Amino acid sequence: MAVEMASQSQVLVEEKSSVRILTLNRPKQLNALSFQMISRLLQLFLAFEEDSSVKLVILKGNGRAFCAGGDVAAVVRDIEQGNWRLGANFFSDEYMLNYVMATYSKAQVSILNGIVMGGGAGVSVHGRFRIATENTVFAMPETALGLFPDVGASYFLSRLPGFFGEYVGLTGARLDGAEMLACGLATHFVPSTRLTALEADLCRVGSNDPTFASTILNAYTQHPRLKPQSAYHRLDVIDRCFSRRTVEEIISALEREATQEADGWISATIQALKKASPASLKISLRSIREGRLQGVGQCLIREYRMVCHVMKGEISKDFVEGCRAILVDKDKNPKWEPRRLEDMKDSMVEQYFERVEEEEEWEDLKLPPRNNLPALAIAKL
Repeated sequence: MAVEMASQSQVLVEEKSSVRILTLNRPKQLNALSFQMISRLLQLFLAFEEDSSVKLVILKGNGRAFCAGGDVAAVVRDIEQGNWRLGANFFSDEYMLNYVMATYSKAQVSILNGIVMGGGAGVSVHGRFRIATENTVFAMPETALGLFPDVGASYFLSRLPGFFGEYVGLTGARLDGAEMLACGLATHFVPSTRLTALEADLCRVGSNDPTFASTILNAYTQHPRLKPQSAYHRLDVIDRCFSRRTVEEIISALEREATQEADGWISATIQALKKASPASLKISLRSIREGRLQGVGQCLIREYRMVCHVMKGEISKDFVEGCRAILVDKDKNPKWEPRRLEDMKDSMVEQYFERVEEEEEWEDLKLPPRNNLPALAIAKL
């Protein structure tokens, strides 16, 4: 019962005629997704899809974050107690929710007025409309935690212009609302002072047809200029370097660029890569590259295999160590193992992409069947 109460207080539901407004409500934890929140969101999204009176779903966060990611600290506690399979349940439900959102038959509007990281991107980017504001800060910071950009990120990052997705996924670079709009992670940009009015207008939508919501959003949207120091101005350098075949070659290419011009952005990018987990960088690059050629369901099935190997910790224990250094002890000094990129051999990388065969009753991710999908959803399969 306490669990049921927690899940209801952590996801608030408002009914406004044919619109449902869901608010992620763990503001002190920056709305990090607990297992209860994920289960509740999955249950609500499936119920709203069946309910013909619901035409539109709005998702937002309470406080200064939309959602700072999955509550991985809880998963690490399970791993340390020898229970990585409990962590697997968390990720399997989370990825199922991502899949339902990616293939949703009704429009989802996510209002990203604040921090959007990791799992927060998973519950928004797959939806039809994503609204950034001047307060939005987006990042996929997983490689600094010994994880990899998951929640279907190998699908959506690989579809950003050029090799911008590899840049964002490997470095954990932060993007603002203008950059999200420019690269396509956001569909609209609305100043935060206009959100209350926008929401009131969206609540008048009485049709399943997404063009109604789209027309309202287009009336509010603005086209902010990119800051002069934006990484998006550096797409030519990003494409030259992040198109390389291996992480080592990407770093070498950046170092060559650095010798040609003194650029703080290039040295910061090199530093970010050198601070990240070597194991994470290698599996992340391969994951995004494979994602370019796969549908969203295939991406999530592959990411589930990967995350199970990460939690099991037989090839590398960097996830537990990264969470210790960044989230628990906060000494920001993780001891990665393997320590160097060249020690993370291709054969070790390969193992992350295989089934977890030796584990009793372990199964590949089973995605829920989806019926009567709109064309946009079918295109993602």
